[in-house]
Amino acid sequence: MGIYVVNRGDTLWKIAQRYGLDVQQIRTLNQLPDANKLVVGQSLVIPDPTKEYVVQTGDTLTQIAENYHVALADLAAVNNLTETSIIYEGQLLSLPYFLYLVEPGDSIWQLAHSFGVTTAEILQVNFLVQPSSIYPGTIIRIPFPAKPNKQICAYTIQLDQQGKQDMLMNGRLLTYVNPFSYQVNVDGSLTSLSDERILEAAKEMNVAPLLVLSNIKAGDFDSDTAATILRDVQLQDKVITNVLAIMNDKGYRGININFEYVYPEDRDRYTEFLKRMVRRLHPLGYLVTTAVAPKTSSDQKGLLYEAHDYEAQGKVVDFINLMTYEWGWAGGRPLAIAPINEVEKVLDYAVTVIPKEKIMMGIPLYGRDWKIPWQEGTRARTINAQEAVDLAFTYKEAIQYDEIYQAPNFRYTDDNGQRHEVWFEDARSVKAKYERIANYDIRGAMFWVLGIPFAQNWPVLQSEFQVMKI
Repeated sequence: MGIYVVNRGDTLWKIAQRYGLDVQQIRTLNQLPDANKLVVGQSLVIPDPTKEYVVQTGDTLTQIAENYHVALADLAAVNNLTETSIIYEGQLLSLPYFLYLVEPGDSIWQLAHSFGVTTAEILQVNFLVQPSSIYPGTIIRIPFPAKPNKQICAYTIQLDQQGKQDMLMNGRLLTYVNPFSYQVNVDGSLTSLSDERILEAAKEMNVAPLLVLSNIKAGDFDSDTAATILRDVQLQDKVITNVLAIMNDKGYRGININFEYVYPEDRDRYTEFLKRMVRRLHPLGYLVTTAVAPKTSSDQKGLLYEAHDYEAQGKVVDFINLMTYEWGWAGGRPLAIAPINEVEKVLDYAVTVIPKEKIMMGIPLYGRDWKIPWQEGTRARTINAQEAVDLAFTYKEAIQYDEIYQAPNFRYTDDNGQRHEVWFEDARSVKAKYERIANYDIRGAMFWVLGIPFAQNWPVLQSEFQVMKI
């Protein structure tokens, strides 16, 4: 898979011709609503026809396997599917291997070196025992180089039928899903959540659901609610009992505790609460995870940060979701949502106090549109990636790419004469984030949030990692 940035004068037909592809493959992979609406500076995901296939209407896994002369079981496995899985238009499928005609002088070792794989991988995919057992004129399978194994977690706030459909389409590229959220009340009870559709889809796609427990009250994270729970051990035991009842009843595989704006004086109490949760849940086989604000030092000031003790939590829980986004927040000045230079500062600190295998780096799937000049008290509009491109097309603005922030952006003037500044995510920006996950050798990625369409994210993710299931 590659990424192409649209230049002036480009058409989708010209781009397809350049890569030897059909226009429909590029259009469906990028979920472009109109093939004639391209914007200078827009990124496009380009499939590699030698090792990838873009699903078209009417395709089945069986047909694709036959067309590429690969075993159905192998095609399904490499894509985290079963042989009977439904596939969807626009999905990018990885091929497990290609066929090679052995020539005189070929050896397993030489072929492995030429194609960037190991001799063991060639032997395994061909069910061979001895490296010397290939002969000129025979056809053997050559696997593609292995990708790093990573775990991927996603929060979802869309719990309706459309949310279920999104899970069915993209769940093969998720390890965990976190329906958001069960809210704790000051008496230790929990609010209800209509999560049945998401849990059904998660079960079908072999995605482990984690119950999200938050201190939200009346739509906002509430410091006093957290304080009430964290300062009363009996209330904590009641909360844990209620959590266990829901997890047992609904089939959750663990919990994600998302307490935000906790009072600094409750920092150690929060850690003790996590320990108590682990003592109750681990013997039953449940995971315990948390979400924390993006800190760059242990003594970072601010109500959002101080009670999140990276080092202490890293010793207690199974993994931690770093919320490495919201620098460009709705109530603040225009800025990239997750500028990569700021994300790196958080990772630089996190890996010194949290085991790498417990760190999940947060990635936003959304963008924002601010009115400028920015004024205190105004709020940006949250938009998806395609809405951003549509705005650039409508107002005839080229998309820029900030190399420091690794994020696309542009400005435009609306029909009322109001100036705007837009920052969003595209194939280039998420690829930069996945590269950091690989470079820092951490557990994987966490998305906020499903339900905001971002078609390019999924093929880029698939090209970078082999997503693990549990």
